[in-house]
Amino acid sequence: MLQTINQRLEKKMPYLTPTSVIVGLVLADVLHSWVVIVPWIFAFITLSSSIGVKVEKLKQALLHPGPIFLSLFIIQVVMPCIAFGVGHLFFAADPLTIVGLIIAFIIPTGVISLMWVSIYKGNASVTLVIVLVNTLLSPLFIPLSLHLFVGASVDFDIFSLMRNLVLMIVVPSLFGILLNYLPFTKNKDVKSKFAPFSKVGLMFVIAINSSVAAPVMTFDWNMFRIVIAVFFLASLGYVLGVVAGKMLKLDSDVIISLLFNNGMRNISVGATIAILYFPPQVSVPVVAGTLFQQVLAANYGRILSTYLKKEENEKKKELKMVH
Repeated sequence: MLQTINQRLEKKMPYLTPTSVIVGLVLADVLHSWVVIVPWIFAFITLSSSIGVKVEKLKQALLHPGPIFLSLFIIQVVMPCIAFGVGHLFFAADPLTIVGLIIAFIIPTGVISLMWVSIYKGNASVTLVIVLVNTLLSPLFIPLSLHLFVGASVDFDIFSLMRNLVLMIVVPSLFGILLNYLPFTKNKDVKSKFAPFSKVGLMFVIAINSSVAAPVMTFDWNMFRIVIAVFFLASLGYVLGVVAGKMLKLDSDVIISLLFNNGMRNISVGATIAILYFPPQVSVPVVAGTLFQQVLAANYGRILSTYLKKEENEKKKELKMVH
């Protein structure tokens, strides 16, 4: 039954994610107070997505670190530079929006990319390594990037941030991997039992994040421009991951991982930094990303999966013709 529910949820994700955004905006007064449970839901999603990842596969990912370095370069260097350029090109008279755009694209890759990679049969080991490395380095990357791009030296509690990120990502990931080796779970399909609950959890996260975004959504011309800019930059992240993977002729499962790792961001971290250390307007571009990040993930994942299957079928036909 759980497998059937999971399969149906996977097929409906492109529709369920925008529905969750609408629910969050409509029920903002009720849901915004639930934001405290988001890290716990993230932890569960991370745990669920990490089940099935074997230590041997992690070693293999680390022994071939090309995709990992490529992804980190796009996430922490290429996209912040493009965000800086787009900000100065279209929001020259609005420095706070520029700062918000930069923060939106210097934050680490999203934890939920693990779940999307699992749905579209990407390389979970490569994805997990990218998420862990990027998250652990974020307390260094974020202040340095802000200093370089904004000139603002943001002095925040690095150890507190590290502790929260470790509890939300590292510990659940390690526990998920450990479940593969425990006597009562070994050789059992535990992942499929967790999968539908992680998808329901994702819908809750989207709705709650959208409810937090509701107060800053003014629906005027300036807001429309910001949303379009964030939409363009977020879309570009997904595209760059695929293009880079194809150029380097990486395996299809790794390209799927690069799609999500380069396209998704940990908006919770970005929103926290924007709200704690800058004026409220800075948080607008960051929070705007909650409105369509999951929608983009669902649709780009479906498009890439269809394209790769078509490409694989064409290669099989060519091989048959040769033989």
